[in-house]
Parts: sequence; C-alpha cells; structure tokens
Amino acid sequence: MFFIGLGLSAFGAVLQEIFYFKPQVIYVSVMFLTVLAFALGEGMAFFIPRWGPIGRFLNPGPFNKKEHAAAVLMASAASVSALSTEALAVQKLFYGGYPSAAAGVFITMSSQLIGYGLAGMMRSALLYPTKMFYPSNLPITTVLETLHHDKVTGNSKRLRIFWILFGALFVWEWFPEYIFPLLIGVSIFCLADQHSLVFTNLFGGAQGNEGLGFLSLSFDWNYIAGFGSPLALPLQTLVNSGIGYLGCIVLYMGLYYGNIWRSLDFPFLSQQLFDGSSNATNFVPYNVTTILNSDFIIDNAAVDTQGIPWLTGSYVSYLITSNAGLTATFVHMLLWNYNEIKVGWEFVTVENIKKLFNPRTYMFWKNGGQRTEEEKERIRNDPTVDPHYKVMLQYDECPTSWYVAAFLASFIVAMTCLYVMKSTLPWWGLIVGLLLTTLFMLFFGAQYAITGFGFNTQPIFQMLAGYMFPGRPLANMYFTTYTYNGLQQGWYLLRDLKLGQQNKLSPKAAFTTQMIGCIFGALLNFVMMLTIVDNQAANLISIEGTPIWSGINLQQFNTLAVAWSIAPKIFSIGARYEWVTIAYLIGFAAPLPFYIMHRLFPQQRIWSYLNSSIILWYLGYLVTGINSSILCYYAIGIFGQFYLRKYRPKYFVKWNYLVSAALDGGTQVLVFLLTFAVDGGSGAAHPFPSWAGNHANNVDFCAYNAANG
Repeated sequence: MFFIGLGLSAFGAVLQEIFYFKPQVIYVSVMFLTVLAFALGEGMAFFIPRWGPIGRFLNPGPFNKKEHAAAVLMASAASVSALSTEALAVQKLFYGGYPSAAAGVFITMSSQLIGYGLAGMMRSALLYPTKMFYPSNLPITTVLETLHHDKVTGNSKRLRIFWILFGALFVWEWFPEYIFPLLIGVSIFCLADQHSLVFTNLFGGAQGNEGLGFLSLSFDWNYIAGFGSPLALPLQTLVNSGIGYLGCIVLYMGLYYGNIWRSLDFPFLSQQLFDGSSNATNFVPYNVTTILNSDFIIDNAAVDTQGIPWLTGSYVSYLITSNAGLTATFVHMLLWNYNEIKVGWEFVTVENIKKLFNPRTYMFWKNGGQRTEEEKERIRNDPTVDPHYKVMLQYDECPTSWYVAAFLASFIVAMTCLYVMKSTLPWWGLIVGLLLTTLFMLFFGAQYAITGFGFNTQPIFQMLAGYMFPGRPLANMYFTTYTYNGLQQGWYLLRDLKLGQQNKLSPKAAFTTQMIGCIFGALLNFVMMLTIVDNQAANLISIEGTPIWSGINLQQFNTLAVAWSIAPKIFSIGARYEWVTIAYLIGFAAPLPFYIMHRLFPQQRIWSYLNSSIILWYLGYLVTGINSSILCYYAIGIFGQFYLRKYRPKYFVKWNYLVSAALDGGTQVLVFLLTFAVDGGSGAAHPFPSWAGNHANNVDFCAYNAANG
C-alpha cells in the first residue's frame, strides 16, 4: 500500500501541477488512479516471491480492497495543485522574484493541510449523514467492488475490456495531443468561413481564450473529461449546468457585440487587466508595476495618473454570475437542505465549548478514539447515519483532536511564514479568513456532497480580501490561498473519507494515508512549479500562450488581486463595474421563484429539479480555457446518465463507470509522457511539424485576431 500509494502520489502531484499550466485546467482522475493502483497491486502480488520471512513480509497475500482503497486515498490527497504555487509563480513572473524558498515550501504544506483540519472537525455534518453521499465517489466504489469481486469470481471479461479501451485511448490521444491538434475542436463553421471574427468568437474554441466553441466537435478525451468525466455526474447536475452553459453563450455574445463596458476594445475572452488606450486593433495590457511601490502596495496617486484598469466584458460577466451564485447557494441550501445544514451547528453546545478550554482536548496522543457500547448503539439507531458508517463501528474512530492538531500546526506555520516573507497579510486577516472558510465549508461542502458540484469561490475570497486589505495585491493572493484553497482541500478530504467509509477502511488508516499524501504532494507541487516557471516564463505571461502552455490561471489570479485591491474605484456602487457587487443581492433572490413555484405546485417536479446556484455559476463557465469540447461533454453525459441509466440499466451498471475509468487512464498516462518527451515540461519542446491538421497558433482555422499578439 505504501509503495503504490507514494508512487501514485508522485505521479499525480506532478501531473496535476503540469495540468495547471495548460490552456485549460484538467484534473487527474481519481478513477484513473484507482485502476492504476489495481494493476500495480496485482503485479506486485504476482511477482514478489512469498517464501522466507522477508518474502512473507513484503507479500503476505493477495492484493485486497482495503489496501487498494488506502493507496487511492493517499494518491488522491497528493494529486492536486496547491494554490500557493500559483501565488508564488505570480510573484516570480509579475512582482520580481520568489520570496524565501523555505517559506514557500512551508506555506505550500500548511495551506494544503489547514483545510483538512477544518473539514475533519465537521465530519458529523458533512460525512456521517446518508444524504452526504458525494456522487463522484459512486463510480470509484463501483469499480473497486467490481475489480476485487471479479478477481474472486474469475470474471475476466470486464478487466479485459478495460485494458483494451485503456490501450486504445493511449494510442488515439497521440493524434489530438501531438500529431493532429485539429481534433481538439473541429468547427465546421470556422472551416467554412476562415475570415469572420464573429465565427471565431462563437464557434472557435480549440485554443485558450479563442471562443465559445458552440457546435464544435472534440475528439480529445483529455479536454472532454478535463473537469471530470461526464459519465460520473448525476443527470440533475448535468441538466442545470447545461442550462447555464447555453445561457453563457447568449450572454457573452450579447455583451460583446452590444459593446457593454467597451467590450469591443478588448479581447473577447481574457483574464488580464487592460489599459484604457486599448482599441479593437491594439490591446494594451495594464502596466501593474507602475502602480506598485517597493513594498508591492498600490500607490493611489499612480493609479489616478495611469487610470483605472479595464476588464473584458466576458470576465466582468463571469464575476457577476459567480457572485450571484455564491449568495444563491446559501439561500438554496437553507430552503432545500435546512435539516442537513442544521446538523453542522449541533456541535455548539455548552459541553463542547468547555472542551475547547480543556488542555486534555489537545492531547491527541492520549485519545485512542474508542467508543462505549452506549455510543455505538445510539449511532446504530440513528436513521440519518450512513449504513456504511454503522458497519464500521468496531473500528476505533479517528479522534477529532488529531484534526485539531493538524489545523493548529498549520495555523502556526502559516502565521510564521506570512510574517517572514513580508506577504503584507496582517495576522488578523488570516484569522478572519479561516472563520469565513469554516462558514463556507458547511454550505458549499453540503452542496458538493449532495450534487457533486463544487462552487468556485476564488473570486469571492479575492473580493473580500480587496475590501479588507485595500491596496495590497500580495495580501489578497495569500489570503485566497488559505481560504479558497483550504475550502477545496476540505471538500477533497471529506469526499475521500466517504470513499474510505464505503470501502470499510479504518478511520485512522484513512487519516494517516491522507496526511502523508497531502504533505508529499505539496512538496512535489512546489518543485514542479519552479521547473515550469523557469522554462516557460514567456508563454505564461502572453495573452494566449500556446496550445501546450498557458498562464491563463496565473493572469486571472493576479488580475483579481490587483483589481480588488482598488475595489472602491472599480467595483463599489457608483463605480464602473458596480454590478459585480450588486450581484450579491441578486443571488439572494434567485432561488426564491423556484421555491415559491414548488410550494404552489408541489406535483410539478421541475421546480425542485432546478438549482439556481449551479445555473448561475455556469452562466460564466466559458470565461477561460479550451471550450470546443463542451458540446461533446454534455452529449456523452446525457447518453450515459439518461439513456443508459433509464433504458439500459444493466449496461449502465456493468460498463458506464468502467469505460469512464479506461478512457481517463489511457489519456492521462499519455499526456504525462508527452509533457516531458515533447512538450517542454523538462526543457526544450519538440513540436510536431506543421501541416493541415497541426496549424500553428490557429489549430481550428478560425479567423485570428492579430491584436491578441
């Protein structure tokens, strides 16, 4: 378990950090890690000799499901991209250099662990109830059960099909990823008219920030399943997100060609700040360095001289819909899931408050997590508790004090490093941020557990930082690192704990493997970030980058940090982009019409089916990245979750998730190899020679706007 877990942790952490610097962020599939762990475990069990005391120690028996689940939890905890590496990369590219390397390492580790500690203290609300079932785990649990059950029963057909599909995708992905990039997004409209920028904006999308990709066809699973396989999400989530996606196309085209906020003078899609002197033929990036003093604090006099920066209309729209979606989430969850949310505050009792001031509470080494028979019986008789959890009552529980200790250690390290590296984030800012993260964890964590949809709260935390720390973009970024990143890490911890629970893994084993994976992955994230930034700096600061490397996410992070640092001049009521702030009020009202209609017409299921929070967020979904794959994403998802599930349920149960795992696996192994072999991940790139299917800087032949540079 340790050998496989650490090996896959290294693989996943490096691959995810690479993906972060792509034109569209792609996520390492936990399903892929699951199947790869099985192949490695079976191989080791077969090849390692079992004779003698050493052999019996190294290979005591067949590779079993609990070993498998523990290795997956370790690898999953490592296979993320730490947001701190984004902040550090921005500081290098846009602010003149890295801070202390040691501080960078410790900030990366502490920001990854602090959310784990917070989420671990909220397990009673977000893990134990049956309703918190984390849809993304269902295919993984199904595959774990299938792989080990089929191994015992001798049913080899499913595994044989898996490896055939795995190999087929490994071979196929050579074409869209390297030889034939046109397959990333085939736009019939752009091929028919290669001189229309309107067609580029609407139908293009095979490159970062090119267009909306409407009616494009993608043959690249790497981008189709970039945010997660469409075969895994519940149909309700797919439908709500699809409504938002179609609305996003209409909204962006209307804003741009209506010239709202001078949209025509800036790129159609971009995350950068632009100077007011820009026009349709010359996009002038805003020179941030001229408005910062030597301590990287905004000089308001310089801002008045240079002028307020401008944003693209599409990006302003994204901020508006995201902010509305944030407040809509609170209202939606209170209206539809009040009982689940209420559980999150049941720990606030006089007895528990007293425990906070008892030193013995923090002596985690003395707490073994044993339960009394009365406690076990109470849990068995609680109808809201997950049946999988009830089966595990013979295990000692992982004491909450262990998570408290992880949180406190991370908090102390964070305070120290933020001071040493002169982050400009005050001590009280970190405390306020963690209080907000705790509140958000309850609402957004419950939504993620129930629907599988994780709301992007990064712009919201950057907005809050802008008003709390005006004029301090670095403080903004590090505040966001410990809040938004901590929130996401908490979701992942709870999701994977539920996976361990469904596979009857000891809570203490789950805690140990997750902590090891998280720390190991954070270190590799940091090292990989240094390598990529050193080798690809020019591509990371350009507007479009290349089809291989892009700084879109870095630019977006820096854009919001600077923009919100001058929030009163740009976002407050009466300022140019006041609707970004007004959107919070709109979001509070958004769920009410659906809820009122549901109460008036309870027999009409449509009103309970619609989720305004998901719809609003997807109204800004196309703001960045490669968008040519979205139509195929929904087509495949609806085929699996609607047609197969409803009309061919036996095929759905037998093949849906296994096929998804095979497609993810073959694709991601190849992308990993290509990154280092030909894409410049470790130095010089070796691009495939140009031809009709590999048209440099314009793979889908849409009209190219020269002003993009």
